[in-house]
Amino acid sequence: MNKIILADNQAIFRAGTAKVLAMEDDLRIIAQCPDSPRLYHAVNTFRGSVVIVACSLRADLAKVVEGARAVASRVILIAENNETPPEQITGTVQGLMYRDVTSAALIDCVRRVIRGERVIHAALPNTGDAIDDQVGARVRDRLTPKEMKIVALIVQGCKNREIGIRLGTTEQVIKNYLRSIYDKTGVSDRLELALFTIHHRILAEAAAAVGNQMEIHV
Repeated sequence: MNKIILADNQAIFRAGTAKVLAMEDDLRIIAQCPDSPRLYHAVNTFRGSVVIVACSLRADLAKVVEGARAVASRVILIAENNETPPEQITGTVQGLMYRDVTSAALIDCVRRVIRGERVIHAALPNTGDAIDDQVGARVRDRLTPKEMKIVALIVQGCKNREIGIRLGTTEQVIKNYLRSIYDKTGVSDRLELALFTIHHRILAEAAAAVGNQMEIHV
């Protein structure tokens, strides 16, 4: 059985990745870490693991790599779509993927790293052309400003109650908005919504912009 340590501060993506990996009979998630201290502890505790860590966790990646090497573990980084991890880090890990990686590519990367291969995915070029993502552009244009704020907070892993507090409304009102959002995006739950958003660059960029604006005004 191959042991997996999954570290990601974005709860909804951590749950989505765990769901994908749990479907494989030979992969076992032995730790899920939402913050750096728990990641460091897991790396030191579970020898011979594959450590999947999101750059957004803002952990000391050099410390993670060094700790993993000391216990015969391997490290796979998950980078955000719009960032380029520092070369001094990417040169020391066994795998590099981006947030919009497909389930099949994720599993393939994990299996190849387990076999001792090094897998470095190239970032998709950002052309800024709406033609590259007509679905994302179409959904972005259909969502109201309030719905886009909700999407941004869903992507950040916020629960309905927290979203309601942030937007000055009730949890039930947020549920009503979500039904409309699910209808417009063609998804059935918040996990699918988050994954749909991150896989459509134009929609993801719009959600990120809205999220940044909300952070500024908090």
